[in-house]
Amino acid sequence: MPGALAELLAGQVWSLFIVFVRVGAAFAVLPGFAETVVPARIRLVIAVAITAVIAPGVSAVLPALPVEPLAMAGLIAVEAIAGLFLGLVARLILAAAQVAGVIIGFQTALASAYAFDPGTQQQGIITSSWMTTLALVVMFSADLHHVLIRAVAESYALLPAGQMIDPGEFADAAVRFVARSFLLGLRMAMPFLAYATLLFVGLGLMQRLMPQMQVFFVAMPLQVTLGLILFAMGSGTAMIIYLEELERTLGGLLRLR
Repeated sequence: MPGALAELLAGQVWSLFIVFVRVGAAFAVLPGFAETVVPARIRLVIAVAITAVIAPGVSAVLPALPVEPLAMAGLIAVEAIAGLFLGLVARLILAAAQVAGVIIGFQTALASAYAFDPGTQQQGIITSSWMTTLALVVMFSADLHHVLIRAVAESYALLPAGQMIDPGEFADAAVRFVARSFLLGLRMAMPFLAYATLLFVGLGLMQRLMPQMQVFFVAMPLQVTLGLILFAMGSGTAMIIYLEELERTLGGLLRLR
């Protein structure tokens, strides 16, 4: 009886631990949870709490406790990779807001204006820092962080515990998500690309019609002023595009929709 009880306890501890490996790895990179302003202890408490909720529901599909230490280390590594993969998918979508911010900065002549980015704890282009911070705030306001948590819980249907991700599929998925992130950032910044094109074409025509006009002295204030007005008007639409793409990506990847 004591031996059976010890075996049962070891199995329960193993189930909790192997689930925590995947959840902890995911929360190490998930946007909003893995920011540098969030203390590591808070992230640890959240990961432990979610592990306690998820573990009973997925215990039936978890691999048994390996006898060999090498096999155990292999399972831990596989689960950590699966968790990192899930977190990086959401992180790449967040990177689209940073890409959009960089494009907007160059099109509005604000690329040389730097501000403190609370997410990375570094100096960055002011428009990029704003778009990244706004994306995180809107994501939590729209309760899409629940989708991130649910994605981690539902990941066992797509990535079975203990099954190594095929390197070729992993590389292909990474390339597709990077391309999708860049395309999303381009879509979010598309009005600014159109605005800058029209502005410079108009200034070029004015320069040809009025050669005596100092176009550079006119272009900079006009570019900044109109860019800030468009930035104030278009940030909401850009965030709607971002949230729709985030929900669509997580839902399509993990079959939540």
